[in-house]
Amino acid sequence: MSTPYPFTAIVGQDDLRLGLLLNAVSPAVGGVLVRGEKGTAKSTAVRALAALMPEVAVVPGCRFSCDPASPDPACPDGPHADAAGVSRPARTVELPVGASEDRLVGALDIERALSEGVKAFEPGLLADAHRGILYVDEVNLLHDHLVDLLLDAAAMGASYVEREGVSVRHAARFLLVGTMNPEEGELRPQLLDRFGLTVEVSASRDTDERVEVVRRRLAYDDDPGGFAARWAEEEGALRERIAAARALLPRVVLGDGVLRQIAATCAAFEVDGMRADIVMARTATALAAWAGREEVTADDVRQAALLALPHRRRRNPFDAPGLDEDKLDQALDEAGGDRGQDDEDPDPGPDGGGDGGGGGGVPPQADGEDGTPPRADGGADDTPSQAPEGAPDAPGRSAGGEQRPVASAEPFRTKMLSVPGLGEGAAGRRSRARTEHGRTTGARRPEGALTKLHLAATVQAAAPHQRARGRSGRGLVVRRDDLRQATREGREGNLVLFVVDASGSMAARQRMSAVKGAVLSLLLDAYQRRDKVGLVTFRGREAEVALPPTSSVDAAAARLESLPTGGRTPLAAGLLKAHDVLRVERLRDPSRRPLLVVVTDGRATGGPEPVALAGRAGRLHRSEGTASVVVDCETGYVRLGLAGELARELGGAAVTLDELRADAIAGLVKDVTAAGRAA
Repeated sequence: MSTPYPFTAIVGQDDLRLGLLLNAVSPAVGGVLVRGEKGTAKSTAVRALAALMPEVAVVPGCRFSCDPASPDPACPDGPHADAAGVSRPARTVELPVGASEDRLVGALDIERALSEGVKAFEPGLLADAHRGILYVDEVNLLHDHLVDLLLDAAAMGASYVEREGVSVRHAARFLLVGTMNPEEGELRPQLLDRFGLTVEVSASRDTDERVEVVRRRLAYDDDPGGFAARWAEEEGALRERIAAARALLPRVVLGDGVLRQIAATCAAFEVDGMRADIVMARTATALAAWAGREEVTADDVRQAALLALPHRRRRNPFDAPGLDEDKLDQALDEAGGDRGQDDEDPDPGPDGGGDGGGGGGVPPQADGEDGTPPRADGGADDTPSQAPEGAPDAPGRSAGGEQRPVASAEPFRTKMLSVPGLGEGAAGRRSRARTEHGRTTGARRPEGALTKLHLAATVQAAAPHQRARGRSGRGLVVRRDDLRQATREGREGNLVLFVVDASGSMAARQRMSAVKGAVLSLLLDAYQRRDKVGLVTFRGREAEVALPPTSSVDAAAARLESLPTGGRTPLAAGLLKAHDVLRVERLRDPSRRPLLVVVTDGRATGGPEPVALAGRAGRLHRSEGTASVVVDCETGYVRLGLAGELARELGGAAVTLDELRADAIAGLVKDVTAAGRAA
């Protein structure tokens, strides 16, 4: 077994270490979600925490880690009356993002069922993680079916397995720790809320600190055992401090005044539900115990808010995490909390380095400091954007006819667009597909390795041959040819590629604002349906890939907000650029089916025969079977119907902005017309 990196040897990352240590002191806090860029010691810190956790007493031989002091009366390995306990280290169980449902919750022991004729349950990772840590690296990439199971277990503190003739319930209380890189996509709101705390991590910009990180890592890689031995004393001291804080925790007093501050803070930030209040109370209590105090102070409440609220105040995936600290201070003061700004800081942090500048809060950032352009104020410039090409510069317009980005309109709920037919792509929520998880629709002979056994079909295939095979006893004689693979149907995620017209014909402020609002709405829909998204824009003389296909829809939203407009309308160039993107993606991920969404008024200018060129580009997509939809942005009493013509060339459907709304009276077919189908 490899030697883990010592927790106390981690340089900086005060918020990360504090969040993990508070959960070690009080597992009731509910776990921690660690968000940050790659290479910031997220996984290293989580794995190092296991060595600091106190040992747990378990019933010997119990696969479900029952506590001998209060064994689970419904334990499948029970009863455990008067069982003597043994101590073992707390487990850290890692859940791979590609794990199967059976691996997570457990399943029927097929081998014993077929060979011995008995129903035997084989526990999964939830059983292994009971009274320990369940760690999910890249938790934002976890498949929806696993997320659903995690939500159930986290809510009830137990895992219920009802499948393949097995009915089992066992305790599953664990410390949920997840790490993620936000660039790869966000978490579902339900799972996000299940994490008690969240911390943001980033690489230090201090040269000396970065040098020390590299020095320690190289020393660890050269001699893990020797490096760990040099930090053994610090590790022992931290382990003792955790034990002391755990012992003190039941005596910590949470006064009514502090409770009012917690409630007032949660109300001020309009967080949903009451879980935030409960988590803040538990976190503030753990902070007091960690500092060696028996009474919670207003400073504990403030620190708890910075750890427990940032991820709960988000209303959609495009909201930036973090809290307005001025608003937080105002809420605390209005609730009667003089936080004692002149008092000495009660806790210098786990390594004496302070609380890391807010313990999970995100400091205010200047425009563009986080890598995304500032959101343009659509109302700051009232000058119309209707000047013809080549006109002198005007307010809101730069040289060359380019106009400054405008803010998008409010997003709305859209009708669902889906790809026709039955796919086999990654699990998601958009188009019908054959999946490993979903409703069982039949059985077939396995092609290659058997992954999902259809038990009834297997028994049915083997039953007629039992006498000829000389069966005796309870077991069923099963051969390879009898095995049947379950076929299941669910939903897949698609690649939704947006091709957005940013030319002068789309540049009227109100019109472009509405267009951006529509695309933003479709991006929100793509987020909820677990799609990959890409963004191609065209204007002037060329088209460009504003965002290569990615799972991060908030990155697409940021590119959309900063999109300038103006110039000619090279529609054919936009469609051809989209064709290039899809060609590459088919090689990278051939099972993920694309959906092309062209947002335009259908006009084409620039070069010889621009409309004919656009038509030929559309037919190219149609010939390759690309499902498509054209969002018609043409407005006014006189309409040319060019977007409809483009849709016919693509072999897809054309919808107006109004028809795109889920509550619109006009109906929108759910399945985009397949390429090659009669227009």
